[in-house]
Amino acid sequence: MAIIAPSLLASNFLNLEAECKMLNESQADWFHLDVMDGRFVPNISFGPMLIEFFRKATTKVCDVHLMIEEPEKYAEAFKKAGADNLTIHIEACRNLHRNIQQIKELGMKAGVAVNPHTPVESLKDILADIDIVCLMSVNPGFGGQSFIPYTLTKIKELRKMIDERSLNVKIEIDGGVTLANAKSILDAGADVLVAGNTVFKAADPIATIAQLKAI
Repeated sequence: MAIIAPSLLASNFLNLEAECKMLNESQADWFHLDVMDGRFVPNISFGPMLIEFFRKATTKVCDVHLMIEEPEKYAEAFKKAGADNLTIHIEACRNLHRNIQQIKELGMKAGVAVNPHTPVESLKDILADIDIVCLMSVNPGFGGQSFIPYTLTKIKELRKMIDERSLNVKIEIDGGVTLANAKSILDAGADVLVAGNTVFKAADPIATIAQLKAI
């Protein structure tokens, strides 16, 4: 069964308490929290301070996705803020293995995200060291974009790499996930669906999460 990780970036920030309550009452598994620095991506979102509030608002997994340069400078702050999973971008890390070890030593699950143009082959040497691969199915930085169809091929390639080595690595898909394409994404081999607008702009978010969970 898929892990459903609604992206709080698409939520109503004037009503965050109610949005968190809704997710807590839903079948959502993770809170997906997008951190952007205006350098790695052309947008700025939020940092550790807001993660602390989300941590206090839920017992569900806080899945923190760092779309930032030099993530090693902030890993400890995100641990203190309450991150359970910390995902960093392969494109932002000069010393990726060291960054992964830092995250693990801090007691978090380590994820590596790859942008649409980055081949999954680039993960080969570090796949055994991580817990999550976050495949970006849109170009990072903004919500509401359409799913890039080629991502399905990348999911299949990555699933094969993981299964051939009997690794316990979750494949997370981030960007453009909808009720219409979720089945094809899961059939290709994904484990985790990040959904922003699909959940938070729905007439009935709890029912939409239940529909995603049932696929």
